[in-house]
Amino acid sequence: MNAPAAITHARVLAIAVPMTIANVTTPLIGVVGTAVIGRLGEAHLLGAVAMSSVVFDCLFWLFAFLRMGTVALTAQALGAGDVAEERATLIRALTVAAAIGLALILLQVPLGAIIYRLMGASAEVTRAAESYFAVRIWSAPFVLANLVMLGWFVGIAHAAIALGLQVAINLVNLVVTTLLVLWFGFGVTGAAIGALVSEAAGTIAGLALALRIVGVRMPARLFDRVRLVRLFVVNRDILIRTAALIGAWGFFAAQGARQGDVVLAANSVLHNLMLIGAFFLDGFASAAGQLCGMAIGARDGRAFSRAVRLSISWGFGFGIATTAALLLAGPWLIDLMTASPDVRLVARDYLVYAALAAVIGVFAFAYDGIYVGATWTRDIRNLMMVSLLAYLAAWWLTRPLGNTGLWIAILVFFGSRGALQAMRYPALVRATFNSATAPP
Repeated sequence: MNAPAAITHARVLAIAVPMTIANVTTPLIGVVGTAVIGRLGEAHLLGAVAMSSVVFDCLFWLFAFLRMGTVALTAQALGAGDVAEERATLIRALTVAAAIGLALILLQVPLGAIIYRLMGASAEVTRAAESYFAVRIWSAPFVLANLVMLGWFVGIAHAAIALGLQVAINLVNLVVTTLLVLWFGFGVTGAAIGALVSEAAGTIAGLALALRIVGVRMPARLFDRVRLVRLFVVNRDILIRTAALIGAWGFFAAQGARQGDVVLAANSVLHNLMLIGAFFLDGFASAAGQLCGMAIGARDGRAFSRAVRLSISWGFGFGIATTAALLLAGPWLIDLMTASPDVRLVARDYLVYAALAAVIGVFAFAYDGIYVGATWTRDIRNLMMVSLLAYLAAWWLTRPLGNTGLWIAILVFFGSRGALQAMRYPALVRATFNSATAPP
């Protein structure tokens, strides 16, 4: 058992900053495809790629447990000084990623048919979107493997490598997509091939770097039943938690759409502004997950306590800064994102709610990272479901307020997640550490 090195501000930032940048670059594959296709001047092709990019972002987000769970289990192995388990965690997670990716490929026909029927686009857009989907779905095993390796590199405290891989994937995508679409005239298929090639290149590069770190020797306890069951349970709980989160945002979008196109567009603009704060907060959640996981592995309660304090403190500081920045620069950003006078007016009316989400959501993000790092995943799952019920109850009670009520409900969702996790935290700490090592 290894005691982790001192938990410092520098160590928190060394993980949070690269992960924040990585989070910002993650959606760029869809953005690049949309931007390059937009140069062709065909509205239906642009709509097809833009719509499909959202589809794949949501689809792959559902499997975020591959990154989150890998961070936690790898960090715990690092804290325990168990190099063999670090290697085994990577291989087990990659096996799960490959199985899920293969399943998505095998199910691509019914999956694509259901998704695009629900999207309800025109026949011309749907045909182009299905062509894009039929190619890009083959990137699923690589995308999921890259989620695993992103989590694994963070787990072993090599966040800079994780960032480098993410940047490399986006650069390859930019070059290949531009060449295939604009030079060789492959259209939407070229954009999909660009995404496929870039993700595959990222997987190859990530595996090469991982092998340099841990070597090629196969761990003896790779298929240890207890550890496999633990991997399954952790991933299952995070999957349910993520599905509930996606459902909450889907409900938000659906209720906004029922209030008209202008409100829907305004809420979409404000949601994009909220992502600015989410990128920062998720970076500090990743730092909390790695540092808390390592402290758990080393059975060092004081290091765990300090990791919790520093992660929440930095997250709170950035949350306040983001809220202030959105209140000040929000009107300008709204004007930048939409030219519609009506949408601009409505978005300004609700800007304060989107801005407050950053500071209200600090504890939800921070405790997500803490709970995942400590593998308290059953609790994170259960508390997410309770928060979802609180969100729906708040929406029901505030329905007479229209879109204002909807925004109040989403803030209740953020606040209740953090509050419930904070309330449950002391009992979990006591149960995890004995009296000699429990944090003060």
